Amino acid sequence: MRYPIAFRDRVLRAGRGSGDMEKVRVSKLMSQQGLCSRREADSYIERGWVFVNGVRVTELGTRVDPASKITLNRAAQASQESRVTILLNKPIGYVSAQAEQGYKPAVSLINAGSRYSGDRVPLGFTPMHLRGLAPAGRLDIDSQGLLVLTQDGRIAKQLIGENSAVEKEYLVRVQGRLSKSGLALLNHGLSLDGEALRPAQVRWQNQDQLCFVLRQGKKRQIRRMCELVDLEVVGLKRIRIGKVKLGDLPQGQWRYLRADESF
Repeated sequence: MRYPIAFRDRVLRAGRGSGDMEKVRVSKLMSQQGLCSRREADSYIERGWVFVNGVRVTELGTRVDPASKITLNRAAQASQESRVTILLNKPIGYVSAQAEQGYKPAVSLINAGSRYSGDRVPLGFTPMHLRGLAPAGRLDIDSQGLLVLTQDGRIAKQLIGENSAVEKEYLVRVQGRLSKSGLALLNHGLSLDGEALRPAQVRWQNQDQLCFVLRQGKKRQIRRMCELVDLEVVGLKRIRIGKVKLGDLPQGQWRYLRADESF
């Protein structure tokens, strides 16, 4: 059905004057609603795959009321369903993202030969699964464990978006003496980069290993937290992100996120 231009203008375009300040870009609203990333939203809009209150949007920068209903056509939905998310047990010595200072990126470990033999996802590996595959969160070069790499902007936003509160769990081997007050500070009371840290859950796992559960991810956060209470980190392994566990995935190997798994 083709809508009259005047009707489409009323539905989609921001009015001139004071009302314009209340409207938001369609791409931003799509990201806020968890439909996709803003970059993906722009691509969908350009292809005519986005509808606002039932009306197709094709112009980048279109502003609408924040209460608008946004839907995607079947082509966009099929595109999202074909995107993969990969779980990797990253070894020490690999960087999470771009190669730097001679160190290889974690994505270089993803190939048919390094796929976990216990992967139950009925999907054959293809080089297409590497296109646009990016880490959803950091795991520094001296750390190992669960790293998520995804083609899906919705998952990336869920894990590393500004308002993400997904838990990440780590086993941290330390050296030094930790007082009761130091342990209390690790749980709540420390600041980094001039900002108070969100409350954490930190407890002794065994004699020389702590278990950290965080809901944020500042650069080298755990190592810097430990330094503030006179501890040295000598080993760090991420074992869980949200509801997804590293489990028995061998180091240097990967598997696909299953349809029945979510963060």
